[in-house]
Amino acid sequence: MVSRRDIASLLGAGTLAAALSPVGSAQAQTGPAAENTFQRIRRTKKLRIAGIVGTEPYYKKDIASGEWSGFCISMAQDLAKVMDAEVEIAETTWGNSVLDLQANKIDIMFGLSPTPSRALTVEFTRPIMLNTFTIIAKPGFEPKTWADLNKPDIRVAVDIGSTHDLFARRTIPNATLLALKTPDDAMLSVQSNRADCVIQVAMLSLVTVKKNPKVGKIIVPTPSSAQPTCAGVRAESDPRFRTFVDNWLEYNRGLGSMKGWITSSLELVGVKSDEIPAEITF
Repeated sequence: MVSRRDIASLLGAGTLAAALSPVGSAQAQTGPAAENTFQRIRRTKKLRIAGIVGTEPYYKKDIASGEWSGFCISMAQDLAKVMDAEVEIAETTWGNSVLDLQANKIDIMFGLSPTPSRALTVEFTRPIMLNTFTIIAKPGFEPKTWADLNKPDIRVAVDIGSTHDLFARRTIPNATLLALKTPDDAMLSVQSNRADCVIQVAMLSLVTVKKNPKVGKIIVPTPSSAQPTCAGVRAESDPRFRTFVDNWLEYNRGLGSMKGWITSSLELVGVKSDEIPAEITF
């Protein structure tokens, strides 16, 4: 019979201790360290995404059936299909979505703007699209350029803390800015004549005016300016998932799928292709 002393001389004391300890045995059974996002999706066959109620055309939830649709849902379904997985949706908000990524509650968040503050905690894919900055101007107010808006007597409404807010502070610092709590509050300020216009990206302004044509007119001031819209993913040492999503995005952009998903989502809220101003491209 081989004694413990004989084993120790053959393997070394450190190896023997690891082999005989309960911890070493447990580690051997559980295998390697925690898997990355790409590996988890492939193993579980689930792609976990966020869904935000009332943010058409990005996300739309049918109250009666519980079914989701919209631009971001179409993308998620296609991505899940090529990964041989199913989409699993967790309701959240724009503000909480980054926290959900960090907490490993979701794998990807479609439709995020890659702001520097967000990039401190999560990573972003290549742009899904470029979302043109527009204004919805009250009747009779028709500026042509951003310079026309950059005057103290021009009242511009934005939803506070948004990309609209950041853009306005950088582009038209001399305008009188009304930073309000929500996009609805900003829009209401135009309707009540407390503001001359509201800044919104094209995907939102098209829907706003379609729902209420009397609210004002969409104008694309020159020079045209746009913000990238990306997908946010968890920061990991292995970038396999982000790289895969980047490749998937480029492939679908080349096929024209991205444009199709965008126009289809706008049609969900009644915006037809021929109603999109020529100055707006995605």
